[in-house]
Amino acid sequence: MPAVAYAGPEAETYLLAGTLLAAAWMICLGSFKTHALGNVAVGMAEYKSLAYASMTMAGLLGVLIGLSGQGALRIFLLLSLPIGLAALMSNRWAWRQWLAYRRRSGYALSHVLIYGQPADVPFAVRQISGKSGPAYRVVGVLLDGSADEQAEQEIRAADPTLPLAYGGSLEHQVQALGADAVIVAGPLAGGNQALQQLGWSLEASGTKLIVASSLVGVASRRVRTSPLDGMPLLHVDLAKFTGARYLLKRGFDVLFSAAALLALAPVFLAIAAVIKLEGPGKVFFLQERAGQDGRPFKMFKFRTMVPDAEAKLAALRERNDGAGPLFKLKDDPRITRCGHWLRKHSLDELPQFLNVLRGEMSVVGPRPPLFTEVAAYEGHTHRRLLLKPGVTGLWQVSGRSNLDWKESVRLDLYYAENWTVLSDARIIWRTFRVMIKPDGAY
Repeated sequence: MPAVAYAGPEAETYLLAGTLLAAAWMICLGSFKTHALGNVAVGMAEYKSLAYASMTMAGLLGVLIGLSGQGALRIFLLLSLPIGLAALMSNRWAWRQWLAYRRRSGYALSHVLIYGQPADVPFAVRQISGKSGPAYRVVGVLLDGSADEQAEQEIRAADPTLPLAYGGSLEHQVQALGADAVIVAGPLAGGNQALQQLGWSLEASGTKLIVASSLVGVASRRVRTSPLDGMPLLHVDLAKFTGARYLLKRGFDVLFSAAALLALAPVFLAIAAVIKLEGPGKVFFLQERAGQDGRPFKMFKFRTMVPDAEAKLAALRERNDGAGPLFKLKDDPRITRCGHWLRKHSLDELPQFLNVLRGEMSVVGPRPPLFTEVAAYEGHTHRRLLLKPGVTGLWQVSGRSNLDWKESVRLDLYYAENWTVLSDARIIWRTFRVMIKPDGAY
């Protein structure tokens, strides 16, 4: 009986503390906007906000324990918060999978009409139709201006089924297409006043207005807003290519490449044996590539072509299936039998971890270009060379050779200017998935 009498008040204390902690945690989650429509089920912002809110709660609880001397509350700090955060993350992930499943059938999507000038709309259509499936379905396009054949061709290439109109009543198009939101791509012909009037005209129907910023290629973490008498100002941090982050990246490269080379040694031996058994020739193929700032280096690959492949290249130039200056051939007769599956699953790239260990490449980075490609670069394309090339990268996990040249350049430049440790981890994870289920590798 004495033990029971003692346990009762203690249990009540824990129950009360747990209830207050849960309430405070909910307030933290709300203050970090973890249920904001722009974050839920899209990108990493949702997970980041959950983590930030939970870490804030942990910090406040730690301060409370230190000031009050209530050491018994440490169980919440050491167990309840970590387990609760893991449960929140798992719940959001499961919810995201369910939404993705429903949205493949056309449910839980915001139907949007894209409105803007011909110079800006095609890019918005490509990005939203191709990358924002979890959130939006483009149901139509209204161009603010006269007919533009090139813009129409680009829009049709992105989605040939989209209804396309020029001028006319925006309200009528919204009603006819059943759109619940209008995305304005870039500045309108009438300037800021036209955008303000557009917002007023959509009030009656309750249609949401979304303005796509003209600032492209910049990650959200580099942008912050501040109000100035009704005019929101965007502050953009300049891209940096030196500093402590790059020392951290190099440290990760050394550890990851060393571990990969040790773990993959049996795989290397097996691949080398298969290459030698298929016919004469070297196991490795060394090719000069352009590294950081255009410095040349010899890149290692498993040989996937016949020994005289370089001599036969000139005769195949006219059959190029690659984009821009990039030479690719889907049915390249120079590729050996084992070379086909090595390329399909990106196994021929594994020796590049030697280049990473030597400091010539990074685990994640832009695609390593040939000097013939660099010679054809124009304008800002040279910014691809600001970082070390990567064994894998955003280009490699986004379609590879299926991408056109402009999109390949855009992805590499976006990575070079906006990479983070977390984005590198995501790309490495996606690389494993692409190796198992290849897309655009030939």
